[in-house]
Amino acid sequence: MSSAPSAVSVCQQRQRERRRRRASDQDGMVASRAKRKGSPCQQDDGSQGGETELYSGPTLPEDIWNHIHSLMPMRDAARAACVSHAFLRSWRRHPNLNFSNKALGLKENEYGMDESDGFFYSTVEHILKMHSGIGVKRLKIQITSDYSAKGSCFFNRWLQTAVTPEIEELTLLLPTRTKYNFPCTLLSNGSGDSIRYLHLVECSFRPTVMLGCLRSLTRLHLCFVRIKDDELGCLLSRSLALERLEIRYCDEIVCLKVPCLLQQLRHLEVVACSRLKVIHNEAPSLSSSLFEGINKVQLLLGETLHMKNLHMSRSGVIFYARSELPSSMPNLESLYIHSRYERTHIPMLHSKFIHLKHLIISLIVNGAPSSPAYDYLSLASFFDAAPSLETFDLRVCQIHMGHVSIFADLRQMQGQQHHHNLKSVKISGFCCAKSMMELACNVLERVISLECLILETPQSGVTCSHPGNNGKCTPLDRDIVMEGHRAVLAIKTYIEPKVPSTVKLHVLGPCSCHDVEL
Repeated sequence: MSSAPSAVSVCQQRQRERRRRRASDQDGMVASRAKRKGSPCQQDDGSQGGETELYSGPTLPEDIWNHIHSLMPMRDAARAACVSHAFLRSWRRHPNLNFSNKALGLKENEYGMDESDGFFYSTVEHILKMHSGIGVKRLKIQITSDYSAKGSCFFNRWLQTAVTPEIEELTLLLPTRTKYNFPCTLLSNGSGDSIRYLHLVECSFRPTVMLGCLRSLTRLHLCFVRIKDDELGCLLSRSLALERLEIRYCDEIVCLKVPCLLQQLRHLEVVACSRLKVIHNEAPSLSSSLFEGINKVQLLLGETLHMKNLHMSRSGVIFYARSELPSSMPNLESLYIHSRYERTHIPMLHSKFIHLKHLIISLIVNGAPSSPAYDYLSLASFFDAAPSLETFDLRVCQIHMGHVSIFADLRQMQGQQHHHNLKSVKISGFCCAKSMMELACNVLERVISLECLILETPQSGVTCSHPGNNGKCTPLDRDIVMEGHRAVLAIKTYIEPKVPSTVKLHVLGPCSCHDVEL
């Protein structure tokens, strides 16, 4: 006689049946939304109620749900809001809004240009309609396609919704040659009080005396922004908490004046502002600076005793660094200098970089037989000047391979002292120029603390095994390949015999597929 099912088994069957129904409902609901490719969530409470019952989730305090939801990427957070009442409520106050093709799941080839643009604008519109505008901490808008005049209306509406007194980070990245005027009034009347990071690309920014006080702004990044000297001055005078200032490709600036009011400013970057003539810094606490594309710019850096990290790119900067910086920036710890066509050799001076630990020199030389050969051995002056130096990285790019290999009677620098801290030396673009061989030998003879010497010949990084080469090297000019093989032969002949047993020598020559007869 068969026994009746137990109460436990009946209960288990009912639970399994309920789970299957619930999973089926959720799968159907998610599938219906998957048809809207790239759209995170385009339905509100009313439209969802007639389709299916949303999962309410476990009972947790609302602030915990909000915190969990805020940690999700925006697209995942929007999807979660489609299947959970708790997440749907927190979605209306989601703090991180990132509007870009990638964040919205739009693929470049999936739509035509017009359709993709329209879908982007409509999706952002819908998301912001569902969002209350309350609680937004970070807003990023990135437009990668062509911009039209109608975009201004959209941008203004989006910014008015999301930029509230709670906003902390605002990023607006627009396409090249966009004619959009950023509404500075958004940052007035207390709306800019909490903003900590402002990043604008390809727009006009015209602050006036009516601009509110940006009391919390610590980082300002302007790139391809149309802003004049007085307008930038007005902005900086209202950003007294600023710690990091980055100005790139802002071609309306002629004189960049950093006022002494910026007592907290630690980092200054200025890159390739074509009309810039003067950089005048009065901020007293700068400790890190980057200057590129400033060949004809007058530098008035003011108080630089706190400067510890400097990156500078301009013609003649190697000579300038050795002759001027030890006295003006005596506390430098890291120095990166890039020079094109350095014509003057480095002098031997008594001035010191007492605290310099890391030095990178990037040098572009002509190399043609008709051009004067650069004296690489003169760079050894930095070893005398920097007794605390730990790493030295020389990166050489030769436009022409015209050096004559002459190794007889290599020079030795007189009166040089042993170096006790330099551990790693790397020379990229190593060729068989006599002065470069002399520099390598000088390192081996005087640096008793040396642990590693790396010598890389021109274009030695281009090999068959490189991930992007698909097992085949990029073709190279015969002159470059021959120079690489000659440099390897010179290293074996003149440098390897001088390498102490305590030093690891790494030589990277041309790929084996570039064999030539010397």
